[in-house]
Amino acid sequence: MIRVQQQDFDVAAELAALPAAGGICVFVGTVRDVSDGRPVAAMTLEHYPGMAERELARLEEEAQGRWPLAGVAIVHRYGRLQPGERIVLVAVAAPHRAAAFEACRFLIDRLKTEAPFWKSEETAGGARWVAARREDAAAAERWDS
Repeated sequence: MIRVQQQDFDVAAELAALPAAGGICVFVGTVRDVSDGRPVAAMTLEHYPGMAERELARLEEEAQGRWPLAGVAIVHRYGRLQPGERIVLVAVAAPHRAAAFEACRFLIDRLKTEAPFWKSEETAGGARWVAARREDAAAAERWDS
């Protein structure tokens, strides 16, 4: 299940919609209150409608091909969000924990580098686009082998 939406999501409801499979691994990303040592007032997330959903679906399909999964939920928000607000949910149901953990990590690592979302942080010094991080690229690349 893939959704890109402006409104918040209910983590418990999203997990309840997944099949009972043995285990569910969950990642919830939130807006930081500090970035590069500066307090963050808000973050605005933009996306490429249609393309974002297709890319998330492609990543889900790849995860389903790599691990025996019972279900996947990916919810990504866009718009202006405050520190502490939820941005993204990746939840993976699988018969065994190893597959759930690995697939969840794969999905968030690849989502960070491959899904067409852009972030702008508002700080006391003004707004700035959030640049891609080397750490995110390295995490995503580990799945190439």
